[in-house]
Amino acid sequence: MKCRRLKSAAWLRGHGILETHASGIHETHPNETALEGAFSIIACMLKAHDPADARWRIAPPASLPDAEKDWLTRGGSLTAHLRTLGHVKVEVMREAVDHAWRDEWRAMNATPRTPMWVREVALKVDGVPFVVAHSIVELAHSTGVWQSMRRLRTRPLAELLYSDSSVSRSVLVNCRVTARHPLHRLARDTSKTLVARRSVFERHGAPLMVTECMLDALWERLTSSHAGKHHRDHVKAYEHLSACAKRVVCG
Repeated sequence: MKCRRLKSAAWLRGHGILETHASGIHETHPNETALEGAFSIIACMLKAHDPADARWRIAPPASLPDAEKDWLTRGGSLTAHLRTLGHVKVEVMREAVDHAWRDEWRAMNATPRTPMWVREVALKVDGVPFVVAHSIVELAHSTGVWQSMRRLRTRPLAELLYSDSSVSRSVLVNCRVTARHPLHRLARDTSKTLVARRSVFERHGAPLMVTECMLDALWERLTSSHAGKHHRDHVKAYEHLSACAKRVVCG
């Protein structure tokens, strides 16, 4: 499909595809088949801060279970979604100056040697790790535009990202993570393959990338509880957006 040129993110927000933070409205969750064209449009719009590469894709693999597709494409705060499952606690694993991973620095419009401020945490539900998160921002921005990130301690990063109208977010992309990837080692999970998602938040021209890796404990909890009404309602919203976005692309 030939890519349509877009003037600004306003068009996508107007059609319910990009997320608006200040109002708390979540980005919508397009269906892989119905929105293949829409994904192409979004990918064309994202330039310097496009996090997608050959491995990180906008549409989840068709072979994944519905629950995994659901959580990989949910907009808004992942911490808030986890709170629907139980008590959430943030455990800080590491905060340090480091460099971006091999598949990160291009998405950050940086270089392999650009110093970064790195924050790694585990999101626990009722004491069990469900997600590990790896966030990076250029070191200079961590003492400027994003200096509040250094003062979070055990508070979730979402407190900064979803309460500021000047923060914009790229579309979510996702990837299967194998033992070779540093994110897998961070997760300390015995599974051969995990799934993760990431996006780039931007404030006053300064990008901050957040990568979230889902652990097997999350899927086990969802399986045991059948995810309840919340999951069913989310799937309905996902399918509704698919139909709407298809009309946008075709029209």
